[in-house]
Amino acid sequence: MCIRDRKHGARYLAHVGDVPGLHLAALCRRDRAAGEAEARARGCRFHAEPEALLADPAVDAVVLVVPPTLTVRFATAAARAGKALIIEKPLAPTVAACRTIADAVERAGVTAMVAHTLRFNAVVRALRHAVPTLGPLHAAVLSQRFEPSTLGWLDRRAESGGGIILHTGVHSFDALRFLTGREAVRVSAVANRVATRDTEDNFAAILEMDDGLLASVSGSRATVGRSGAVELAGRDAQLVGDHVHGTAARVVGTRRTDVALPPPAMTVSAVLAEFAAAVTEQRAPAITIGDGAQSVAIAEACYRSVAAGGRSMDVERW
Repeated sequence: MCIRDRKHGARYLAHVGDVPGLHLAALCRRDRAAGEAEARARGCRFHAEPEALLADPAVDAVVLVVPPTLTVRFATAAARAGKALIIEKPLAPTVAACRTIADAVERAGVTAMVAHTLRFNAVVRALRHAVPTLGPLHAAVLSQRFEPSTLGWLDRRAESGGGIILHTGVHSFDALRFLTGREAVRVSAVANRVATRDTEDNFAAILEMDDGLLASVSGSRATVGRSGAVELAGRDAQLVGDHVHGTAARVVGTRRTDVALPPPAMTVSAVLAEFAAAVTEQRAPAITIGDGAQSVAIAEACYRSVAAGGRSMDVERW
C-alpha cells in the first residue's frame, strides 16, 4: 500500500491500523534492508521496486510519499494500474506536472486525494468555523517556523524540486484557501538561504486574494523552535491562533476570548479516514487534485516573483 521516504512515510505506516477497512498489503522503500525488516515486522510484503508494488493485485490503494520530482512517474503509473491514491503534499513541483497527474487520474477514474494534513488540525478547523463571526474579511497572516530539516534530499533542488516555498509554503497556501474560501490572484515574494545551500529556507509573500483580501504568508526552516501562527481580520473582530501550540482566540478591541477547540486530531489518521470514506462512498475526497494543484500554482508564482526581484506575478487559476 505504501511507497515512501524514511520520515513522512513512517507516519502513514504508523496510522494505517487506525482506520477500519484499511490493511497494509505491501510497502516499498529505497533502503532495501530496512524495508524488508519493516515488512516482516508489519506482516506485509516488501517490493524493492515501486512498479512491482503498483502491479501487485493485492494492492487496491497507494499512499505515495516520495520527493515531488517523482510524483508524476509514480502517480500516473498508479492511476494506469487502477489504484486509488493518496499523494503527500506538494502534489508536484510545477503546475504542468500537476496537470499530467490530474489527466491520468481522470482517464483512469480512480479516487485521488492530496494530503494537505493541516486542514484536519484542530486549531485550523476551529478558526474556520469561527470565521463567519468576523464580518467581511480583509486581511490574513499565516507563518510557519521550523528547525532545519535532517532530510538531505530536501536541499538538493534536482530531487526536491524546490525549498520551503514548495515543501512547507503549500501547507500555508492551502490553509489560507481553506480558512478564507478565497483564491489567490497575484503574489509578490522574496526568499533567501539561512542554513541551506541549494534551496531557499526562508521566505515571505504578499498575496492579493479574491474580493480584495490581502494576505501575508511566510515560513522558515532556520530556527530552534516551531510555530504556526494564524491571524484573520474582519470588520467586527479578529481571530488569532497557533496550530502548532494548540491555541485559538477571538479578539475584539483589547478583549481576547478563547475559541473552543475540538479534540486534538492525528492529522495523518484523519487523512486516511477521509480517503477510505471517499473510496467506499465513491465520491470526491475532501482535498482534491485541484486543491493540491492550486497550492502548487501559488508556489510557482512565488518562485517567478523571487526570480524577478519581488515583482508581483499572476497566479494561474486551476
